[in-house]
Amino acid sequence: MLLRRPLQTLTLPLLRRHLSTSAAALSAPDLNIDELLSPPFHYLPGHPRPDAKHDEVIFAVPRTSSGRHFAAKERKAGRVPAIVFEQENGQEGGNKRLVSVQSKQIRKLVDHLGRSFFLSRLFRLEVWSDHAGQGDLVESVRVLPRKVHLHAGTDEPLNVTFMRAPSSALLKIDVPLMYIGEDASPGLRKGAYFNTIKRTVKFLCPADIVPPYIEVDLSELDVGQKLLMRDLIVHPALKLLQSPDQPICSIIGSRAPDQKKEKEKSK
Repeated sequence: MLLRRPLQTLTLPLLRRHLSTSAAALSAPDLNIDELLSPPFHYLPGHPRPDAKHDEVIFAVPRTSSGRHFAAKERKAGRVPAIVFEQENGQEGGNKRLVSVQSKQIRKLVDHLGRSFFLSRLFRLEVWSDHAGQGDLVESVRVLPRKVHLHAGTDEPLNVTFMRAPSSALLKIDVPLMYIGEDASPGLRKGAYFNTIKRTVKFLCPADIVPPYIEVDLSELDVGQKLLMRDLIVHPALKLLQSPDQPICSIIGSRAPDQKKEKEKSK
């Protein structure tokens, strides 16, 4: 996650302990959110960051037509119809641009990152008047993939929607959850089961502070316990867009050995 220091934020965990009743540390009076949102931004130690090897420029060319027949023609030529929007406070706005992107590149990014992680990553979109990197550069803008439609049988991309992501933008993002600590969970070590309820959580994020994912630590969860959306600790500038009381995961107890034996005897 991108944060600008102050030093007091360096020790904040990604997830509040499940028995904690307050996140007061995040609302400390000396935490200046305006300062945190001022560039330059730095990655905090231990926080995930995009892999520069795969943080590629997405190339596109303008298109003036739309419709089923045009889309089929573009896909046959190895391109995918796409549209670029703007967002104001998370709402889709105007200034739309119709473009076509390379099908092979989108397929590679989705395969490498996974669909959810592709939709929570920022990319640089370069629109050229001719083929990728040729002709005149029409637009170069940071974007967030908003939607990607894949073929049900082949997983080939059919169309993509992007949102422009300047520093002033507030973006609605389904941030993926990464579950860790299964091996240390007391409940799982007793033979209980891990129940995944949510794989993503929707936040309204400033474009300069987009978490690639949120780690969810299961290492202290016992049988019958669960974590709620309110238990996730993220940058204070991120706004949760779902009910904070919704559960994201739980530890479900298995049948006790004595109950299993009694059931077997009754058969």
